[in-house]
Order: sequence, then C-alpha cells, then structure tokens
Amino acid sequence: MERILSGMRPTGRLHIGHLSVLENWRRLQEEYSCFFFVADWHALTTSFDETGGLRANTLEMVADWLAVGLDPEKSVIFKQSDVKEHAELHLIFSMITPLSWLERVPTYKDQVQQFQERGKDIMMYGFLGYPLLQAADILMYRADAVPVGEDQLPHLELCREVGRRFNHMYTPIFPDPKGLLSKVSLLPGIDSRKMSKSYANDIGIFCQPGELKKMINSMITDPARIKKDDPGHPEVCVVHKYHKIYRPDELPGLEEQCRGGGIGCVACKKMLQETLDGILKPLREKRMEIIARPGYVEEVLLEGASRARKAASETMALVREAVKI
Repeated sequence: MERILSGMRPTGRLHIGHLSVLENWRRLQEEYSCFFFVADWHALTTSFDETGGLRANTLEMVADWLAVGLDPEKSVIFKQSDVKEHAELHLIFSMITPLSWLERVPTYKDQVQQFQERGKDIMMYGFLGYPLLQAADILMYRADAVPVGEDQLPHLELCREVGRRFNHMYTPIFPDPKGLLSKVSLLPGIDSRKMSKSYANDIGIFCQPGELKKMINSMITDPARIKKDDPGHPEVCVVHKYHKIYRPDELPGLEEQCRGGGIGCVACKKMLQETLDGILKPLREKRMEIIARPGYVEEVLLEGASRARKAASETMALVREAVKI
C-alpha cells in the first residue's frame, strides 16, 4: 500500500476552511497508509515568541481531527517534536542543500513581507530552512505521495530535488513523492477577506448554533441592495459563495431569485445557517464524545509517536549507513 504524509501547524482552533482538507484526509486513509502529524516545530518558524498555547492547541487540533473522522487504527497520528529523527534528517539535508534552493522558494519573500507589514521580523535561520524541514518530514517516511494545493507544489519539488541529490551523492534511499492535487474548497471569511483567525472572520468547525447564526448574520452581502425586493447581484455576496459550495444543486434557482428580488438577504442567510448547522452538528457531538474521555487524545499521540518512530528509525539507519556516520 502506498504511503502518504501530511500535517498541520497547531495555531489555534480549526475553521470550516480546514474542513475540506480533513475530509480529504479521511478519504485518503481508506486507500493509503497515512501518516498525519502536528507540525509544532514548523509553528515555531513564525510564532517563536508566542509558544504559550502550543501544547493546548495541539490537543485541541487533534481532537478536531478525530471528530471529523481520522481513525488512529487506520492512520498514524503523531506530533512532530515527539520524533527527534525529523531534526536529525533535517540537519543532514542542510549539509547538502545549496542556500540558493531555499531562497528561490516563492513563498519565502512573500511571507517575510507579509509579516514585516504586521511589524514582525521572521527572517530567521529556521524560517529560511522550513521547506527543508518539510522535505525531512516527507522523506523520513519515504512517502509515495503528498496531498497538496497548487501553491505548495514548489515546496514538494524542493523535497524531490533534495531526495535526488542525497540519492546521487550517497545511496538511493528516497522515493520521488508525487503531489496529490486535492480540490479544496476556498471559503472566504465573513467579511469577504481570506478566512483567518487573525482577522476574526472565521467560522469554527465546532461553533455552537448561536455563534454560527451570529457569524452568518454578519456576512457581507450586496451593498447596493437596500430593500428585500431590490434586484441583487449574487456575484458580490459572501453568502452566495457559500451556497456555491454547500447548495450547488439549488444555486441556479437561488441566483435567479436574488437577481429578481424574489428572496431577501435575511432569508438567504437563514438557509445557509440551516445547511451549515446540519453539517456541523454531528461533528460537534462527536467531538464532545472525544473530550469526554480524559487522556484519550494524549494516548492517540503517544501510540502514533511510537509507530512513527519505528518507521523513522528504519529510515535513519539507512541514512547513517549511507553517510557513514
């Protein structure tokens, strides 16, 4: 069975923008041998001065994963920092990777600029090298494939280049992992900007009905529409973007009613609230079952780390023999 690796940073509660990613992981675990990890070392590359919530965020996020359907019997679920071999392989890769390879990663300069605009300097050795740590994460488990979005393909190509360089310099150990391009639904925040906790415009996967109603009622709709029966322009409405994803079969009729003034924004938002609550309610209930079991999430991570270390130690034995250390 082919092997897959993917991970997430524990930066806070997950929002519905993450839901399509987790649903994809849930499907993949039925077809592949999956390793899913909490990328807590990666979180340090931009949040090195805000580490107080890392442990709590890790447990919260893994509880979210389990509630959405990741199964520790089918997938290896672990925390990156619990498998020290990741750091060792990263160090070895850093000895053979030209600096120019890291500097040409497209997201490097973009993210540095974004954080500078917020008044934060992230031009640290760790941030420059985080794509190399990603390469170590992937190649440690000799993954055959990695689920990625198109914006992550340059990182995966760097991973392949590093693996090929190692194989050429020493001994062929690492495969050429392919990218599994996943169709992830890109949801805007309630204010039409990118959904992000830092913008306070996100809808949590496990938010309660009252909170969900409040968030949806705050969504930006057609600013030119004053009265309920005024003709609408759905293409500028945030609610419409959600209907495109969650009510695709009804979309033509909804658009026609909106343009003709046959349905008001309040009614449209109520439909969306009912749809989302129907999706999120069973996930909330499952999560409550999980957190009602004291120590369960920690047990999942301990067992996952044990299984991950076994695979990692096999790889590192081959690497040390190849490098002669």
